[in-house]
Amino acid sequence: MHAQKPGPVDFLARKSSVLAAFVAMHFLFLLLLTPRIAAGETYEDVSLYRDWAFLGLDEGTWQGVDVPWVYPIGAMFPMLAASVFGPGQYMLGWFLLCTVLNLGAVASLLAHPAIKFGWQAAYLWIILTAVLGPLSFSRVDGVSAPIVVVGLVLAVSHPAIASAVLSVATWIKVWPAAVVLALVLSSKAWLKVVLAGAAVSAFMVAGVLAGGGSRNLLGFIQAHGERGMQLEAPLTTPGLWQAVLGLGTVVHPNFAIETMEIRGELADQVGALMNPLLGASLLLIAILILAAVRRGAPRQEVLMVGALALVSAMIVFNKVGSPQFMLWLVAVVSVGVAMSGRKWAVPAISVGAIAVLTTLVYPLLYMQLIYALNPGAALLLTVRNALLVMLLWWTVVALSRMARPLQTGRRSQPAITEPGSEQHLVAPSN
Repeated sequence: MHAQKPGPVDFLARKSSVLAAFVAMHFLFLLLLTPRIAAGETYEDVSLYRDWAFLGLDEGTWQGVDVPWVYPIGAMFPMLAASVFGPGQYMLGWFLLCTVLNLGAVASLLAHPAIKFGWQAAYLWIILTAVLGPLSFSRVDGVSAPIVVVGLVLAVSHPAIASAVLSVATWIKVWPAAVVLALVLSSKAWLKVVLAGAAVSAFMVAGVLAGGGSRNLLGFIQAHGERGMQLEAPLTTPGLWQAVLGLGTVVHPNFAIETMEIRGELADQVGALMNPLLGASLLLIAILILAAVRRGAPRQEVLMVGALALVSAMIVFNKVGSPQFMLWLVAVVSVGVAMSGRKWAVPAISVGAIAVLTTLVYPLLYMQLIYALNPGAALLLTVRNALLVMLLWWTVVALSRMARPLQTGRRSQPAITEPGSEQHLVAPSN
């Protein structure tokens, strides 16, 4: 018998093929950024990161310690890391930092022995990172997202270490706290998860207090509370169409944080409800996660669906609708696909469409949206926001099903167990 020749799927499944795709994508973006790098310029928010980093290095004024800041204190670490080549080559430093972290995310998806669909998930991560490229390489979310991928993969067998990694990501950008919460609620090693996260937080807090920044430690929470409804936020959509149709609502720039907000009676009323709705949705999802665990649902599935539900709620019920938030979804969905394959087809396809629509709106049509209130751009944003709501609904329905009583005689083994036990993971079914 003749050996069967490797097919296209076999070729794509090779680690060398995945890494080649990774290198090609990052090389393309490096080429696109080369003119700015050669001129000593930056791109988008990276200019702010450079200013903040060198304000501390050159003048001793540290964001989040000496002055209030919109980010947790941990965000200063990647900003300082990118300064290694000096202010003139800061964009290069930032790009290389994102590249290294993205490589870590891909490597974790490919290397963990318990993950069955790693190469498919790695391609998904690479493709969606490319689709959201203008955001992936210009926002601090592009740093936190690959760290979350690594943390979620580690949760399969080392929940305490995963908690420490995810807590580091939380102190860079708040959103990974939702993933930490899902891990605490779904993990059998919940106490170790809590203690590991607390240790990281204690280190961060101690650093700020040592620098005399107790007044600014939680300044990022106050900064969020003072914001209005941002133009792109999902629940701003009715107010956006009021503005498009000239029904009294207006687009208003918030110069302090460089965002565009919707001002008007409806938008103001919705904005006042955002924090209570966000809190209620997170509580409801947390209850569903606990109920699913108590009913004996596989802990790994509960973790991943719960994490996506909590992250989706943080986007849908948020006054801020920054386009880089879609990177949060890409991180969680990539790991979900790695663990469950086709079971996660709906969120994978949804997030793919969300990423494409997001990039069409920002940066491609953003000027037409904010200055001309272009109906076509508003329609694309509306469809994107509708998909976000649908994704949240999918996760809630999935959790509700897992929380139902299991049939008599059916038992599920936990997917996340104490490190050192006989089995860390129950592999998901196809």
